[in-house]
Amino acid sequence: MATGRTHRPATRSRGIPEATVARLPLYLRALTALSERSVPTVSSEELAAAAGVNSAKLRKDFSYLGSYGTRGVGYDVEYLVYQISRELGLTQDWPVVIVGIGNLGAALANYGGFASRGFRVAALIDADPAMAGKPVAGIPVQHTDDLEKIIKDNGVSIGVIATPAGAAQQVCDRLVSAGVTSILNFAPTVLSVPDGVDVRKVDLSIELQILAFHEQRKAGEETAAGDIGSLPASTPRVAAADDSADQGPDGDVPAVMPA
Repeated sequence: MATGRTHRPATRSRGIPEATVARLPLYLRALTALSERSVPTVSSEELAAAAGVNSAKLRKDFSYLGSYGTRGVGYDVEYLVYQISRELGLTQDWPVVIVGIGNLGAALANYGGFASRGFRVAALIDADPAMAGKPVAGIPVQHTDDLEKIIKDNGVSIGVIATPAGAAQQVCDRLVSAGVTSILNFAPTVLSVPDGVDVRKVDLSIELQILAFHEQRKAGEETAAGDIGSLPASTPRVAAADDSADQGPDGDVPAVMPA
């Protein structure tokens, strides 16, 4: 089986938009669930609903793969699983290193979903000498002093950074110098990388802050609705024209949000 060092995914050379690439794993997850239930075909509407997108967008995405389905029948589930897996590079083995084996790094090492999708955790690396040799998820932790050798010996092109923010850039620089060309960053910081290196950032605290914003807005809307509903019938209502003063050009959100 080929390794990630010698082959790169074909998505860019085929001109597939990044937004479509980002949705392909959603389709693959839904299709895999259908395959496990031995469902032979699926309509665009059913698959779109399972993936959380609209059917027109799904059909457009699949057109980039050269897959148009059959009218009245839908899409062949097994063929689509293969087709999307091939485009995502999941028909080959991708050795991955995880750097930073704290609570998050250890949880990632123990995640079983990597292997089932073609990602093999080749090594675990940490800067703490006390961690060296300790098994995590059945893999002995190695010290960062050996990072470059580990990358070379395992033919690694994908690195996962789960270090504290202060150490992330240095780790990133060493990974890139050793030949890593794709990085999944869990550290709460923005990494600087040269051209040709792809970085995907996962920041759980940012996602929670976005959810907090929506929760606060929903709570404010409920409070406002309750206040209006409690007004006596004789109380004059604010004219609709007054409401538009604080609205943006589209009339639905403030043009400037408070700091």
